[in-house]
Amino acid sequence: MDGASSLHIAMYPWLAMGHLTPFLHLSNKLANRGHRISFFVPKRTISKLQHLNRHPHLITFIPIIVPHVPGLPHEAETTSDVPFSSITHIATAMDLTYNDIELLLKDLNPQIVIFDFQHWLPNIARSHGIKCVQYFVVNPATIAYLASPARMRQGRNTTESDLKKPPSPDFPEASIIDLRAHELRNMVAFRKLEFGSGVLFFDRLGTGSALSDAVAFKGCREIEGPYVDYLKSQYKKPVILSGPLLPAQPNTALDEKWESWLSKFKSGSVIYCALGTESPMERNQVQELLLGLELTGFPFLAAIKPPAGFNSIEEALPKGFEERNKEKSIVHGGWLPQQLILGHPNVGCFITHCGAGSVTEALVNECQLVLLPGPYGDHVINARILGRKLRVGVEVEKGQEDGFFSKESVCKAVKTVMDDENQVGRDVRENHSKIRNLLLAPHFESSCVDGFILRLHDML
Repeated sequence: MDGASSLHIAMYPWLAMGHLTPFLHLSNKLANRGHRISFFVPKRTISKLQHLNRHPHLITFIPIIVPHVPGLPHEAETTSDVPFSSITHIATAMDLTYNDIELLLKDLNPQIVIFDFQHWLPNIARSHGIKCVQYFVVNPATIAYLASPARMRQGRNTTESDLKKPPSPDFPEASIIDLRAHELRNMVAFRKLEFGSGVLFFDRLGTGSALSDAVAFKGCREIEGPYVDYLKSQYKKPVILSGPLLPAQPNTALDEKWESWLSKFKSGSVIYCALGTESPMERNQVQELLLGLELTGFPFLAAIKPPAGFNSIEEALPKGFEERNKEKSIVHGGWLPQQLILGHPNVGCFITHCGAGSVTEALVNECQLVLLPGPYGDHVINARILGRKLRVGVEVEKGQEDGFFSKESVCKAVKTVMDDENQVGRDVRENHSKIRNLLLAPHFESSCVDGFILRLHDML
């Protein structure tokens, strides 16, 4: 690419690994086409991302100092460093980088800055003649339903009844979302969540979108087209898509411990369960999940955080569970190399909390999906899109009011997707195969990224 058409882009993600990582994936796609990236990242977190930087000659990590604020442990920089209850303090600290970011942007002088939850950044960018794009790592359907201008106009006192209905009559495919009572309660509470000093979470989203020059999403029109069109009509500004940002092939092999264990079982027979890192389940739900996995009769590997009040996952196991399942199960309380595990030929089922990164990894692998969404709005809406619109997975049944699931409902969902004789399972496997083939088709993702870059050029 000649210098005249290359861009210099600054990136400032939210200070969570689930945001830093996709922003870096996007940076890699852009750098692969000759564009220069200045990537703002907390100083001590750079080492955790260095191995993902595929173009170090074009992607420069710009260290930022995350100020200490009351309530944060010293040296805490990202949400990984704190319990869930302290995440709001990470947002407060991020907002205090305002002056440093302004100095960096003035000095670096990029043409475009791509930001996340920093609702104050567009004003800085505009004062220095820099175009700004708010980039969401969640899917367009989530923002369309929960944070579109029509929804934001309902104000801070949005009720469960309001959220049960689509934000406006022209919202597409509204019946797919179908929120349950317990989900509505969580979402109403989340709308009132202070996320940083004196700032509500949804005000961050609404203000950032209103002030940005364009709004962008991790996604593709082939899957999310109706919601993208809805958002274009709502925002009255460009809505652009980066493509799905498929993870690059790992350049390391699966650790011998996990490879050896998985290799003991038949092809496609192992259940892998991973439910995210930020919001642990209650003990009774951990136990129902594990008992449900036991009921299936399949071998399983479960990555589950200890419930609140427990120092280890082993303390929370059902009585007798470990002894009964020691030959065919591992319950692990720490991190696992998910992409490598999902790609193992003996893994046939993935129970996922429906976080954005996990969904992408799941769709490009061949294991079948069981959907057990976490408490966040994007997890829930991801589950509905995957289960009801795309029909590539089966959601675990939960109580309408309390949101609890039983061991029987876990077992039923797994057996549905794993059973060759079940019509629903056959349909799910066929639909998953079609989506996987779409995402992995030659030039599909590259054409999405090329389109994204064209839209960025159009802004200048």
